[in-house]
Amino acid sequence: MEMILYFILFGFIVSTLVGALISWIDRKVTARLQYRVGPPLLQPIIDLVKLFGKELLIPKGASKITFLSSPIIGLVGIAIVSTLLCMINIWPEKTFFGDLIVVIYFLILPSLSIILGGIASKNPLASIGSSREIKLVLAYELPFILAIIVPILKSGLTIQIGQIIGYQAANQAIAWSLSGVLSFIVILLCIQAKLGLVPFDIAEAETELAGGAVIEYSGPALAIFKLMKLMMLFVLPFFMSIMFLGGLNFTGVGAVKSLLGFLLIIVLIIVIRNTNPRLRVDQALRFFWGPVTILSIIAVILATRGL
Repeated sequence: MEMILYFILFGFIVSTLVGALISWIDRKVTARLQYRVGPPLLQPIIDLVKLFGKELLIPKGASKITFLSSPIIGLVGIAIVSTLLCMINIWPEKTFFGDLIVVIYFLILPSLSIILGGIASKNPLASIGSSREIKLVLAYELPFILAIIVPILKSGLTIQIGQIIGYQAANQAIAWSLSGVLSFIVILLCIQAKLGLVPFDIAEAETELAGGAVIEYSGPALAIFKLMKLMMLFVLPFFMSIMFLGGLNFTGVGAVKSLLGFLLIIVLIIVIRNTNPRLRVDQALRFFWGPVTILSIIAVILATRGL
């Protein structure tokens, strides 16, 4: 019963509300840069409520079970990650062996749900979007995993998130080391791709694919995908904050520092989104398999030398 309450509170309520706030900030800043007013504060929530009230249409010839279950798979995956990260950040003693592996595993489910949903819809544009998402996942997962190895090495070869948080509380944030800075940059770029934000909004590409993999989704099913994206706007920067900045502290000066660190990640994501054009698929592949992967390998080598 306790875990169910945590799942509802941390998995859905906290991640949705904070994600909606981050989405509003992102849209407001983007609008100001484009000399527009931007949406009101509650617009992300209003959009979700409106979509949940609309009719759900299933395209002819679609695989109904896969089509309808795909957004649920992604939503549950990101909700589990949010629950684990919030619980371990608040109560580090709740950490367990291999919880970092579990988080990494579930973090890929949102991308897989988009891929499955696009393929199941039997729409040519959705299939192209799914194909692009597959290529993007293959591109950023390697440097993403390599960059995560750096906090593991710095924290004494632990794969427990609570111990990584404890190491940074006792010493310093991993991001303040040379290897930490490099892996921080790598993770930031990979998170930008996981979120599907410019310059890595290749699978959605509204000007080319009119929505890409989710073009056939409507009503509650589309609302679940949108909700998943809102939650990811909180969960992914939060994961990055835990791994490289020691997570969120709730006492004294540490609370201000940790909050500023979390906001710094959000600001960097928004800045990257508003200062870069969309990349082509081949450009993204070369970018992640080239300089980003090389940077992550250098970070791992430096971490093994204690730098």
